[in-house]
Amino acid sequence: MFIISRKTPAVYITAVTHHRLPIFRTDQLKQVLCQAYAEARTGHGILILAYVIMTDHVHMLVRSDKTMSDILRLMNGISARRIIQHLTANGHEKSLFKLRGSVRGRNHKHSVWHHHTDSLEIFGESTFRQKLEYIHQNPVRAGMVERPPDYLYSSARIWAGSEIKEEPLQVDHRVIQWRQHVAA
Repeated sequence: MFIISRKTPAVYITAVTHHRLPIFRTDQLKQVLCQAYAEARTGHGILILAYVIMTDHVHMLVRSDKTMSDILRLMNGISARRIIQHLTANGHEKSLFKLRGSVRGRNHKHSVWHHHTDSLEIFGESTFRQKLEYIHQNPVRAGMVERPPDYLYSSARIWAGSEIKEEPLQVDHRVIQWRQHVAA
């Protein structure tokens, strides 16, 4: 359990795809991303508190004892590797071509994410709740669903207490110890 505070902040992340390409148009690629995030969650001690996966960006609230730059490196690095592996294994040459950039360190040829991911430490419960609401309203604002819990690739359903058996990505929202009474 932790309390959202200066000593134990949550981190709000917005990761945008390279050139705002709609990489996550299909459920299959959204599922690849969820599996990569689950790998970061279980393998690196990153608590995923809330998320939404849109076609060209992701919003998340996470918590870890790692530095913000380490969290970003792990989340973006693991997910980029898994997406490139999936595209390569399934012969998606056109998609790989769109992600191609100049060869960088470690001989990386493709970019899944824009290299300046936005992140912000969240120290207070009210700010956390505002970001949570923003995350969960994303698919509604985009006209994809009428209600936040109706969107499969979001934690809105879990936060609303309507978790389904095959959630794409588990979240760790129950580890938050609230100082203020908050309605679910």
